[in-house]
Amino acid sequence: MAYGDAMNARVRSEERRAEIVRAALEVIAERGYRGASLAAVAERVGLTQQGLLHYFPTKDALLVAVLKERDQWDAVPDSQWRLDLLASLVEYNAMRPGIVQTFSALLGESVTEEHPARAYFTDRYRRVRENMAAVLRAAYGDRLPNGLTPERTAPLLVAVMDGLQYQWLLDPETVDMPGAFRDFLRLLGEPAD
Repeated sequence: MAYGDAMNARVRSEERRAEIVRAALEVIAERGYRGASLAAVAERVGLTQQGLLHYFPTKDALLVAVLKERDQWDAVPDSQWRLDLLASLVEYNAMRPGIVQTFSALLGESVTEEHPARAYFTDRYRRVRENMAAVLRAAYGDRLPNGLTPERTAPLLVAVMDGLQYQWLLDPETVDMPGAFRDFLRLLGEPAD
């Protein structure tokens, strides 16, 4: 196979993998991880289940790819997160309910023992809490106006973000997720200049 042909095949393979991940996101959003089957994902992209296994050898491998893809959409270098960017992320999430629903469904399912995403979410939340503590430290210093340290406040900040997502998914007409998050930031107090 010529070099150009090999490159074209690699590009087509990556495009197909991306298409499968998008389809898996849709199926998981509709059915949850446990209810989502490889056959349903394969059908959505016009493959057989065996054809899909060529790209992702297991359902767990596909789940990890879905989670990594979702995280890439929100990627900001850790040192560049700021409170105003968090508010923008909440506003952005309000424009993509399907993705938020998929993430929330997977997160909820992952708390069970032996769930394939449990380790992923455990590690992700450890990193997110560390990043949020750094964001709070950059904005407020070693103590927020309420006297708490950034490390004590970071889990609360993450809990508010996730909790608002669940409430908004259940009742989007009543819950103003971006507005409520901005209100929470006001409760933290004014950042130091």
